[in-house]
Amino acid sequence: MPLHSSAVPVLSEEVREAMARQRPVVALESTILAHGLPRPRNLLVGTELEALVRSEGAVPATVAVLDGVPYAGLDKDQLERIAGDDAVRKLGHRDLAPAMAAGASGATTVSATAFLAARAGLRVFATGGLGGVHREWTRTQDESADLALLARTRITVVCAGVKSILDVPATLQRLETLGVGVIGYGTDRFPGFYLASSGEPVDWTVHTPGEVAGVMAAQDALDGPASALLVANPVPVAKQLDPALHDRVLAEALAEARERGVTGQAVTPFLLERLVTHTGGASLEANLAAVRGNVRLAARIAAAWAERAAR
Repeated sequence: MPLHSSAVPVLSEEVREAMARQRPVVALESTILAHGLPRPRNLLVGTELEALVRSEGAVPATVAVLDGVPYAGLDKDQLERIAGDDAVRKLGHRDLAPAMAAGASGATTVSATAFLAARAGLRVFATGGLGGVHREWTRTQDESADLALLARTRITVVCAGVKSILDVPATLQRLETLGVGVIGYGTDRFPGFYLASSGEPVDWTVHTPGEVAGVMAAQDALDGPASALLVANPVPVAKQLDPALHDRVLAEALAEARERGVTGQAVTPFLLERLVTHTGGASLEANLAAVRGNVRLAARIAAAWAERAAR
């Protein structure tokens, strides 16, 4: 199969037209659809998230690779394929070249979505929670590829912090070392993904999409290293996972993982599955509440950015 001639993603007609008219566009990842949710709910959520972007006056650009071709913006059939095809792989940014060369299809993680979105000229990306530094890092050296990729990619990522199964203080320290900007949206505490607060402070707080756009503009004016800006947007307190339940189930899951000898890449899915099962699905609902809030905020930030660019 011939290799796609460029690593710049193919834009859907809707995304291409929006960019030509300098209308707001929001990049969305596709792993939540292919690997993060059960069927058929995954497709319903994918459609819902795109509708949320449109309800805020922006255009959604769900990112994926189909038959070796990267896309930013999927049509109905392509979205259904990502959500329903068992052959769809999970692609980090390091997997993009092999997938393109092999003509493979895959859903993109945070790192691959951020990379492809930036290549397409998009500036705002909404996700749930980032990857980060894993617990017991000194023994395992396990750190998400998200962090290093974001250190060299100029994109604004709206997230609910990092997954609470990770070492949050170490992740924040790593982000500082890498020079990735972190601002709290309406909070001085870094969100805890399922929880509104991880208990860790953030140095800067903003309160409006326009303020976020102002920070983005200042990044460009400084013309420094092309690092990302993380907008840490907490899940609403009323929709967070009960903190006591979260702490108990996570502690039990971590102990079980140690007892069973679960290591490496198997740790994250093991812990997340235990959280869903032993919270009666409440962790999944908190996750989706966070994603919805991030998507809405990202659309508003994209609108503020487009308005600023049009001045």
